[in-house]
Amino acid sequence: MLKRIFRQRRSPTSQQDAPASGSPIPETPTTPPPLKPTSLQESQAYLARVQEKINKLAEEFAAGSINRAQFQELYDHYRKEQQTVKRWIEMDPQSEAWKELTTEGKSVVIRQQYTARVLGYAIYENLSGMSLQNIGEFKVEPDLFVPMLSSYRTATKEIFGAGMRSTEIEGGQRLTFVPGEFTTLMALFSSDPAPKQMETLEELHLLFERANRTLLSQQPVNPDELVFPHSYFLGRSQ
Repeated sequence: MLKRIFRQRRSPTSQQDAPASGSPIPETPTTPPPLKPTSLQESQAYLARVQEKINKLAEEFAAGSINRAQFQELYDHYRKEQQTVKRWIEMDPQSEAWKELTTEGKSVVIRQQYTARVLGYAIYENLSGMSLQNIGEFKVEPDLFVPMLSSYRTATKEIFGAGMRSTEIEGGQRLTFVPGEFTTLMALFSSDPAPKQMETLEELHLLFERANRTLLSQQPVNPDELVFPHSYFLGRSQ
């Protein structure tokens, strides 16, 4: 009897504790999507990016990573882009037509187009003045570079300065002289090399003489026994 009463008293409580069927589940609040920037905001952000590229360009030239032609052409390209976008903002700040006038990927083409590339090398022995090896397409007439090479070896530092020397020849190509203990390296570039490229060229010649020191110190020098690490850089910007 007591058990029956206990069940009757517990039954309503059990029904009250159970969740009501069909009751709505509270929704989780969602974050509204970010507002899309206006055309004016986008154009101003683009101008800021172009200015960052100009600042970086100045740093690259100061560091010797690019040559003068690359700097000038890229700078002109970036300034024209800035002027084009600014003019369009003045005419119609809410229009998106300015996007069709930008050429963001063109800077890569300009950078590659004006990069100096190694066309060929010529290595001459200092003691005898004899040619040891031509590598790549060193298409320079001997009548042109032999007198220059002779003057380079014998002239004082007051005339040519210490270390390497680079001179422009026909077609805008650059002929660079790198002195060594045993030999002189001449490198033919497609255009004016950047200072970093010149440093790499000097390191290459030092490596060549270090690897061949024993053979270069013996007379006569047999070119067929020498190693030439220069071929790797042919056609490259070093």
